[in-house]
Amino acid sequence: MELSVLMKGIVIGLSIAAPVGPIGVLVIRRTLTQGKIYGILSGLGAASADAVYGLIAGFGLSIVTQFLIGHRLWLQLVGGLFLCYLGIRTWMSSASEQPAKAQSGHLFGAFLSVFFLTLTNPVTILAFAGIFAGLGFAQSNTDSALTLVFGVFLGSALWWLVLSLLVGSFNRALNQGRLLWINRISGIVILLFGVYALLVH
Repeated sequence: MELSVLMKGIVIGLSIAAPVGPIGVLVIRRTLTQGKIYGILSGLGAASADAVYGLIAGFGLSIVTQFLIGHRLWLQLVGGLFLCYLGIRTWMSSASEQPAKAQSGHLFGAFLSVFFLTLTNPVTILAFAGIFAGLGFAQSNTDSALTLVFGVFLGSALWWLVLSLLVGSFNRALNQGRLLWINRISGIVILLFGVYALLVH
């Protein structure tokens, strides 16, 4: 494994995951209200989607790329509607001072929902394609491309792990009233992201 290529991938993964958007708000809210494990699994969903787009860009799968970009409007609409649904559901959810009991089905749902949301933003693949081409990895040899994509996943996953652990450390300072406000504010922010996705094409 080429260490320099792996490190570049980690940096790319961190830089793509770090900006706070609807996924970040969702992960923070789940960490605070449901516990660290839910936040971490949600973040891994985003990291896995980043890896999928990284694979597509890294191996120059032009047919898939063209399909995603060609259907960008529909994907954006689906993602926007799902964000609106999550925002309303978050706003209406009750607050509990005890983190939700981790159940395999719920954990998988946390992972899958964020994985799906991240995939509904195909513009991300343009960022990956540009970065990979700039680094000379577009349609490069298989080993280098796989190493870079693995680094992207590690970098993205590292960001979500650190974020969830840091945010989770504030759990003890939260009472039911504060958790309720977190649900309300998070719901509004996620809903606004959803409305924005529906209106801006």
